[in-house]
Amino acid sequence: VSTQSTWGHFLSVYFFSSFAFSSHTMGMIELILNDRLGRKVRVKCDEDDTVGDLKKLVAAQTGTRPEKLRVQKWYNVYKDHITLRDYEIHDGMGLELYYN
Repeated sequence: VSTQSTWGHFLSVYFFSSFAFSSHTMGMIELILNDRLGRKVRVKCDEDDTVGDLKKLVAAQTGTRPEKLRVQKWYNVYKDHITLRDYEIHDGMGLELYYN
């Protein structure tokens, strides 16, 4: 009985810790933003960041003010207050970057 309860405790701790670890690291993604002028910007961010947060990270790398940046994919212009997760933007995706 002692062995079973120890084994059960081990399994519950193992699965809980691996679930907590995977759910924490699963949110970090890397995006590539192409400005079509020869510059590609790689940004690491969280899936729960907003597009406005993404623009701030890009602005820090490019030296352009965030309000002068427009992020889109094909004809979809992404709005600043919506999260990357809501737009279903995933790790490794390429987005288009335009300067207003």
